[in-house]
Amino acid sequence: MEWRVRGRVVRFDGPAVIMGILNVTPDSFSDGGRYTEPGPAIERGLQMVREGASILDIGGESSRPGAEPVSAAEEIRRVVPVLAGLAAASDVLLSVDTTKAEVAEQALAAGAHIINDISALTADPALEDVASRHGAGVVLMHMQGTPRTMQREPSYEDVVEEVARYLEERVRTLAEAGLDPACLAVDPGLGFGKTVEHNVALLRGLPRLARLGRPVLVGASRKSFLGRLTGRAVDERLAPSLAALAFSVQQGAHILRVHDVKESCEVAYLLAKFGLPTEPPAS
Repeated sequence: MEWRVRGRVVRFDGPAVIMGILNVTPDSFSDGGRYTEPGPAIERGLQMVREGASILDIGGESSRPGAEPVSAAEEIRRVVPVLAGLAAASDVLLSVDTTKAEVAEQALAAGAHIINDISALTADPALEDVASRHGAGVVLMHMQGTPRTMQREPSYEDVVEEVARYLEERVRTLAEAGLDPACLAVDPGLGFGKTVEHNVALLRGLPRLARLGRPVLVGASRKSFLGRLTGRAVDERLAPSLAALAFSVQQGAHILRVHDVKESCEVAYLLAKFGLPTEPPAS
């Protein structure tokens, strides 16, 4: 399997690909407020590259439960200088975490390769055209509701099957609209309109998503469901995050979106040495 991102190709024939999280926001749930200025944010990004990240995901709008939206202009102000600085200093793949076509257009002009959209290109229909014109990689994520409402009362009859069908439909619909399917990756959206039980079921059900034929991205790092399972505060969730990472790889995940890059790269490397990932288990 390959993932095409603006003329470059991500292959999945070695350790799982590590995507480092770089939030340039004042209110993200884990690192909000730490990298609101371009200088520290760029240095943090370069540190993650040194630690082994293959992709950096830069976000200028928090999507934590209950988060308030920000304007496109503010999001551009936050992310574009960081993307431009990282593009000038490194050849690492760069992702912009946004739902807005205007932000994505500016981010791609600054050097981004990937659009990571929690709405799976539904919040702003113009994103389809932006992604297609640039040949950008796209991560399509499942979310029930919006960041403001998603955790009120999430409900499913069969969370794995419903999420898989939604993502399968989005891939098909976008391909019919002219996007290259080889540019698309999928993300079950852990914590985005899901209970603890839903998140656990989705981790167990990753082989179902792997059968969609597109790279599967999993973002479990430091999330609240791990805190509820272990009783750990957000800054004490390294071990639970690594456990979720290892299980995700075993179940067929290709890309892991993480805060703790060095430790995650070590786990991914060792799993590959031990013979994982191979083929996702049948289910």
